[in-house]
Amino acid sequence: MTETNATKPLRATELDAWFTARPAERPMLIVAGPCVLETPDTNRRIAHCLAEACGDLGLPFAFKASYDKANRTSLHSDRGPGLEAGLEELAKIGDELGVPTCTDIHQPEQAALAATHSTMLQIPAFLCRQTDLLVAAAETGAALNVKKGQFMAPSDMGNVVEKIKCAGGERLMLTERGTFFGYQRLVNDFMGLGDLIDLAREHACATCFDVTHSTQQPGGHGTSSGGRPDRAPLLCGAAASTGVDALFIECHPDPANGRSDAATMLPLDSIPLLLRRAVKIRKAAGS
Repeated sequence: MTETNATKPLRATELDAWFTARPAERPMLIVAGPCVLETPDTNRRIAHCLAEACGDLGLPFAFKASYDKANRTSLHSDRGPGLEAGLEELAKIGDELGVPTCTDIHQPEQAALAATHSTMLQIPAFLCRQTDLLVAAAETGAALNVKKGQFMAPSDMGNVVEKIKCAGGERLMLTERGTFFGYQRLVNDFMGLGDLIDLAREHACATCFDVTHSTQQPGGHGTSSGGRPDRAPLLCGAAASTGVDALFIECHPDPANGRSDAATMLPLDSIPLLLRRAVKIRKAAGS
């Protein structure tokens, strides 16, 4: 496997200034892309559209896609191109567009290699308490995005932060993606989001709101998750008003035929308007 800039994560320095800036001075970071890597042509179509939309609004952008979705609902679901092929693709996209990239890791032994090919490592919500995974990710020195478990209170993320900080992790973002409300239903507690923002700022971390996974109905389709993507603009606007530092959005030119999260991804052509609205709301709210 060819390593790209193996001495440190790709374009790590581009996110350094964003992470170290005062919250009031951070432009809203957009972490967006397909759920899992698609065909090379589709990946680039999505990445170029997102980079252009963010560039028009002066927003920093990180292309997000997973090389492997190890937590699919069904054994038969598409998991993606795999570790080596997927990381190669992410590195190429980052190089071609000149943007940071973000990808999930699921096992501690994946962390070091993933960090040489992707700027930001993401810890899935179901794995956010896995100490060995958090420590391995932190030890790479890469920027980290940890999604709050659907089963956790905002205050519980203080223990996650401690694990990462003690392992040397410095650039850390905590993401809200909804809380279980009975079976096959997530809700967003915006008082809780405020608590998460306060906790993150206390520990010099950034915060992110996951627009599309928050609309998910876990396992709602039996062998796959359902969703309410029609409510994504409502949640996006509400989150933008709170002062979160970043928005996480999954999108696709044809969501119904996406390899993963087809029920929650937004149409690619809807993203420019969604972002323009979020920027206006953030500005009006003085966030």
